[in-house]
Amino acid sequence: ARVTNYPTVRALRRDMRSADTFPDDVLELQRLLGPLQPGQVVQAVPGTGLNVPIWILGSSLYGAQLAAALGLPYASASHFAPDELDAALELYRAQFRPSQQLAAPFAMVGVNAVVAPTDAQARRLFTTMQQGFTNLLRGARGLLQPPIDDIAAFWTPGEAAHVSRMLSCSFVGPPATVREQMTKFLARTRADELIVAGGIFDQTARLK
Repeated sequence: ARVTNYPTVRALRRDMRSADTFPDDVLELQRLLGPLQPGQVVQAVPGTGLNVPIWILGSSLYGAQLAAALGLPYASASHFAPDELDAALELYRAQFRPSQQLAAPFAMVGVNAVVAPTDAQARRLFTTMQQGFTNLLRGARGLLQPPIDDIAAFWTPGEAAHVSRMLSCSFVGPPATVREQMTKFLARTRADELIVAGGIFDQTARLK
């Protein structure tokens, strides 16, 4: 597929030394998923000619800036990295340049949702995610852990503050509560779509 905005991409590449090959990787992927060109040696099988829509998923301003420069939809990993969510969305919408794939900005944001019949039940289920992120801080990756009754006894105050910030885009409670929280969040972010994650330990509870 024909890709525009090359001057903007080159300027972005100069500004972001730590990810200086990523814009080229995205452009190459677009070409591989586009129509076969004369003399093209490398082909994606399957892939060539499918024009699969490409998204930029990011947790920093860089991803938002790249999505805007290439005219691609942007997804924020705010379900675990929310610190720059509002700034990233503002930057993406302000700098967006239309492309063959997308005529106007289109943003998706990530959230966590833990829903149960009562607030206490939902809060207990949520301790699985809280434990998981705490363990990440401790360098102890592993499987999802069963929920616990007292999360305060599990983590330190510093860990609690850090993890709570990471999980600030989380909606926990009974359906009416979560609906209200999510409605306010959508009004704030003006997101077009949501990524909804929910690290609930019990499969039956997760499906429900």
